[in-house]
This record gives sequence, structure tokens and C-alpha cells, in this order.
Amino acid sequence: MTTATASGRTLAHPEPADIRLEAVLHALADPMRMRVVRDLAREEGAEFSCSHFGLPVTKSTSTHHFRVLRESGVIRQIYRGTAKLSALRRDDLDALFPGLLDSVLAAATHQAERLGTDA
Repeated sequence: MTTATASGRTLAHPEPADIRLEAVLHALADPMRMRVVRDLAREEGAEFSCSHFGLPVTKSTSTHHFRVLRESGVIRQIYRGTAKLSALRRDDLDALFPGLLDSVLAAATHQAERLGTDA
């Protein structure tokens, strides 16, 4: 487990060797978390604050979703000033599970088109 540090605050992140497929799939199974991952994947290397995503849930539920994504190894979070920024750990996920993220993102896009939604 590693920690990302900025402004004296730290957040725990799993080492790549500790990322498990079950945890990644669990994190991606929730529509709100999938929405976050799709948004991050659209912008290669992007870092966004939690408020950027405008999730239609309470702040505490949003915090839970980001924690699940971070603890599963799907995203990395770091504090910059008072903002907590999130970035997709694409390189780690692609190295551990080749093609998984691209397949899941393609399936999510196909589903959104089929259902006429953006989620």
C-alpha cells in the first residue's frame, strides 16, 4: 500500500501487485463509479476534483464511491490545496489486466447508446 502526499495529507493506494481483479470489477459494477471512470478515461492523464463529476448523490455517498475506486486501485487521488484530485490508473490496470478497461469502457458506451443515456 502506498500513500499519495500533498499538503501534509495522505491517502492510501494499493501497490500494483496488490490490485485484484475482483476488487476492480466490483468498483466498476456500480453505475456512479462507472460514470466517474468513463469521464476520467475521456481525458488521458486528466486529474479532476470530485465536484467535477456532478454525481446525483449525497456528498457522503460520493465520498464512498471515490473511496471504493481508490482502494480497488482504479483511481489515484491526491490533495492539491483543498481539492482532492482523482486520476485513472490506466497504466497499472492495462499492465495487470490487458484489455479489461478498454472492453469495459466500450461495453459501457455501447449500453449508453442502446439505452439512450449518457451514464
